[in-house]
Amino acid sequence: MKVVGIVAEYNPLHYGHLYHLRSARMVTGADCVVIVMSGNYTQRGEPAVVNKWARAEMALLAGADLVIELPVAYAMGSAEYFAFGAVRLLDSLGAVDFICFGSESGNIEGLKAIASILADEPEEYKILLKEQLSAGHSFPAARQRALSAYLWGKFGKDSLTRMMKSSNDILGVEYLKALLRLESSIQPLTINRVGSSYNSTELSAKFSSATSIRKILSVNQWKCAKKLIESSMPTESLSVLEREIELGRGPVFPALFGSAIISLIRRMSADELRSLPYMEAGLENRLKLAADKSGTYEELVNNITTRRYTATRVQRILFSLLIGLDSRKFEFFNSVGGPAYIRILGFNRTGRRLLSSIRGKTDLPIITKTADFKASDIPGVSEMLALESNATNQFVLGYENPYFRTSGSDFTHNVIYIDTSTKDK
Repeated sequence: MKVVGIVAEYNPLHYGHLYHLRSARMVTGADCVVIVMSGNYTQRGEPAVVNKWARAEMALLAGADLVIELPVAYAMGSAEYFAFGAVRLLDSLGAVDFICFGSESGNIEGLKAIASILADEPEEYKILLKEQLSAGHSFPAARQRALSAYLWGKFGKDSLTRMMKSSNDILGVEYLKALLRLESSIQPLTINRVGSSYNSTELSAKFSSATSIRKILSVNQWKCAKKLIESSMPTESLSVLEREIELGRGPVFPALFGSAIISLIRRMSADELRSLPYMEAGLENRLKLAADKSGTYEELVNNITTRRYTATRVQRILFSLLIGLDSRKFEFFNSVGGPAYIRILGFNRTGRRLLSSIRGKTDLPIITKTADFKASDIPGVSEMLALESNATNQFVLGYENPYFRTSGSDFTHNVIYIDTSTKDK
């Protein structure tokens, strides 16, 4: 069986995602498409618009065969951690032939060249990076500037660094770095991104960004929002989204957690705040001051954000606080080599056949019944599942319907199964 892996958030799944999924299958000739998908929180450091089981269902209805959850410590991490966690999961299956990611440039050789530099970190590059960080730039901006200066000094050109200004190219470089780090045999391929950019907030014909769809959902009642976004989402995905909203399980937005986060910061000491991931000396005081003078989530983020502390980094800190992820746990998870298990969110017949073929052959436990691993003695498993459960317990508090706000669903929710036998690929 030929297998292609895709890393995704599907927040929510739109026509651009469908194009990528179908293109990945076509260019690789894959018999099976495996998705590593963020759970209830995303790489921006925000809760997903609907829960992970609904989004896994969207993926399966769109043609995916197997959906694996990216644990929250990686799903909500910087590009480097996000990519490493996802690639580690694909590599651990021991059955994935390709990873196919979208990119703005479509230049796989150029992305490989950048990945090699960043993986090796030549001394000249490290000095340039340190200079840029000392000048007060955020890490992404400092890295782009350092890379540009390094390439100019070495080759008299910096054309490759233009790729590092685009979201999907940046992630692509991190996937390639992870493949190098793991010495993986997975072959990387890229497909040009179609339609609006990742960060675009405006709908644009058929290929609108997930960001623009979420914006529409945030400012409109569902009946109006549905009319605006129905041309941007596959019918099956739109139906799942509609069901979740009508049940009162979405849309979920960061602002819904503002009071809880502000309350936590106000009662915590500076020392406690200092223990959060992505912090640095002095930032804890900025968080305390911001919480004291902010009444909403938006105000809190705006009062913390600076050129050095980007909004995305701030959001990762704030939601790490909410779900109980501190630096000690984060370092422990990395010490065990990345995700400690392969947790299955959903599959179809083809996905089930793949799972049957790899059971007992992978170096990570495959989890379909989460409760069976609640007290696992495998390093990192119970700790990672406990964090995931707590993250979900906080996420559901963003539901409009109080009936669904009870805790514990991570240990009781069934794997999603979609029978696609009537429309075999």
